[in-house]
Amino acid sequence: MHDLRYIRDNPVEFDMALARRGVEAVAQNILALDEQSRALKTQVQDGQARRNEASKAIGKAKGQGDEDAAQALMAEVAELKSKLPALEEQEREVSGQLQTVLAALPNLPADDVPLGENEDDNVEIERWGNPREFDFTPREHSDIGPALGLEFETAVVMSGARFAFLRGQMARLQRSIGQYMLDQQTMVHGFQECAPPLLVRDEAVFGTGQLPKFSEDLFQTTDGRWLIPTAEVSLTNSVHGQILDEEQLPIRLTALTPCFRSEAGSAGKDTKGLIRQHQFEKVEMVAITHPDKSDAEHVRMTEAAESILRALELPYRKMLLCTGDMGATARKTYDLEVWLPGQDSYREISSVSTCGDYQARRMNARFRPEGETKGTQFVHTLNGSGLAVGRTLVAVLENYQQADGSVTIPEVLKPYMGGIEILEPA
Repeated sequence: MHDLRYIRDNPVEFDMALARRGVEAVAQNILALDEQSRALKTQVQDGQARRNEASKAIGKAKGQGDEDAAQALMAEVAELKSKLPALEEQEREVSGQLQTVLAALPNLPADDVPLGENEDDNVEIERWGNPREFDFTPREHSDIGPALGLEFETAVVMSGARFAFLRGQMARLQRSIGQYMLDQQTMVHGFQECAPPLLVRDEAVFGTGQLPKFSEDLFQTTDGRWLIPTAEVSLTNSVHGQILDEEQLPIRLTALTPCFRSEAGSAGKDTKGLIRQHQFEKVEMVAITHPDKSDAEHVRMTEAAESILRALELPYRKMLLCTGDMGATARKTYDLEVWLPGQDSYREISSVSTCGDYQARRMNARFRPEGETKGTQFVHTLNGSGLAVGRTLVAVLENYQQADGSVTIPEVLKPYMGGIEILEPA
């Protein structure tokens, strides 16, 4: 959500910032609705005040024996009572239109976000690690996995496409990856472990920006709740409607949860393997910060995600997303792309975004600056993957594969694997 006062004071700058994201000028429409809403609100308030004033005057007039004045006041009150409901409804309608327009707009990009239309315009910041040189032709995880316990056909029978069934040592490896990452984010990087709800109400999904515009990307239950597309929704909404003390900031939260996405816009894309699933696991990181410290927190969170890839010795590159490839709620996003030798390409494994006060305004999440008794400010929110478990599993299978179809276990995962050091084909 956007600050109406900023739009009133800076309509040209607001439109210019949105234009970088391909959005047509909307400031004048917003300001017109805002002016109409405020005018109607004033009329309603004035009418209510006059109705109350006239109602009190009726008794006084009758007490003084002035029946004509009392009758005139009663007629005025009756007229106001008949007119006010329609005026109030008109004000609600215009205010609703204004909120609908604001809610549909993406966040304003940070000044250093590169201009671009799609992923081809993203900017590479750095690379880490050298891709392994194989003495055989490396295979994709979807070709390696079935002999190791990664079953796609079993899942198709019960659930359809974009699901997987993991069995035995493969299921153990996925669990180990998730537990390792969660331990690192809590014990090394200071995030508090959480076990949040997987089903949430409309206001929670609205608060983090998936509603109303991106409902087709979500799964909804018959009672109206939504399956979370990421634990970002649950973790960020833990401060929904709250006024925090400045000393409570930053709040750093993490969770390992299932995530559910309809992948509505990805027909025919990544239909093979684990890259794009309807159900997957992810370690999510969320930070609630002071506005002055959100940029530094963005760097810190990105480094927390990078540390996992380095510990697993998986080559990757860090990308700064352009305006056309960035999520709607983000001001700035770094993507981490891991090297997949089977695909001979880098693929996204983590996105870490800073959202400024965009989500906080939608959630009405604020803090009281130290020493202040009345004034409050909106917090800043950040979120990122630390990491996507399924895609990390893919990266381990492809980077640690052997010519005979086996896969060696990365050193940092061996303590989690109960003595298993290599996955052997069945």
